[in-house]
Amino acid sequence: MKYKDYYETLGVARTATQDDIKGAYRKLARKFHPDVSKVADAEARFKDINEANEVLKDPEKRAAYDQVGSGYRAGQDFQPPPNWDGFASRGGAGAGGASPFGNGGAGFDSSDFFESLFGGRGRAGAPRRRGPVPGDDHHAKVSIDLEDSYRGAERGITMRMPAAGGAAQDRTLDVHIPKGIRAGQSLRLAGQGAPGSGGGQAGDLYLEVEFKPHPRFRVDGSDVYLDLPVAPWEAALGATVEAATPDGPVQLSVPKGSTAGRKLRLKGRGLPGKTPGDLYAVLAIALPAADGDSAREAYEAMAKSFAGYDPRARPAG
Repeated sequence: MKYKDYYETLGVARTATQDDIKGAYRKLARKFHPDVSKVADAEARFKDINEANEVLKDPEKRAAYDQVGSGYRAGQDFQPPPNWDGFASRGGAGAGGASPFGNGGAGFDSSDFFESLFGGRGRAGAPRRRGPVPGDDHHAKVSIDLEDSYRGAERGITMRMPAAGGAAQDRTLDVHIPKGIRAGQSLRLAGQGAPGSGGGQAGDLYLEVEFKPHPRFRVDGSDVYLDLPVAPWEAALGATVEAATPDGPVQLSVPKGSTAGRKLRLKGRGLPGKTPGDLYAVLAIALPAADGDSAREAYEAMAKSFAGYDPRARPAG
């Protein structure tokens, strides 16, 4: 059996605080959750991360692990010391008492290494004491409409969730989407993660937000972009046109002499928040079709008027 370095698994120092451990676990669990990760060994990594967290988040288990594993490195051959059961009992009911660690593997598929430390029977013939074990947090992604970020919303979201016994089932959850939420942020649904055991609290569900593709708008951080078609004469002469925004249409001034690709900024019209983003209307010159006599004549007149204009000529300098 090989020694497992739980600190290395979570990427934290042996002096890490409980907040450090909690933060590292949540970050890695979100990254390697089999439902969202595309990494080939995500399931195995997720199992290792859960096991490491199960030990390091519990001060008693962590202290026991630190003592018995002192001097070992990851991958070295390992056997618990002969007096391990006696050591375990001293942490709880005293010599001759039951192990205080209970079934540390409850709620996840633990390794032989874990079971050798925390899943054994303790002293021969002694009953096991099972304390409350909190459920694990779950992580998933949820796609929302861009407009939901502008206004906030209440949505019923159906998700495939793990259930007791390792099976999965569809669950419909009522989700509050706060105004101004950004892609990449997470919504926390307290108590909607894995159930606890022995009276332990259920874990939480973290939903990482992403925006559904929008036919008109695209999002970059807190800023929103819109491709705005304008007629050649509107770009050349200037005009006031109606532009759509996720929060409703607005009147937008197109400056005289505008060219394709010019960005017109609407300050504070991006995603709302303490510091709201901006909305950028990117101009695109829309050409009417020359599909009738009058239209062709108009283009011919334009060609004569601009006979010396070469759109492919390089600008001076």
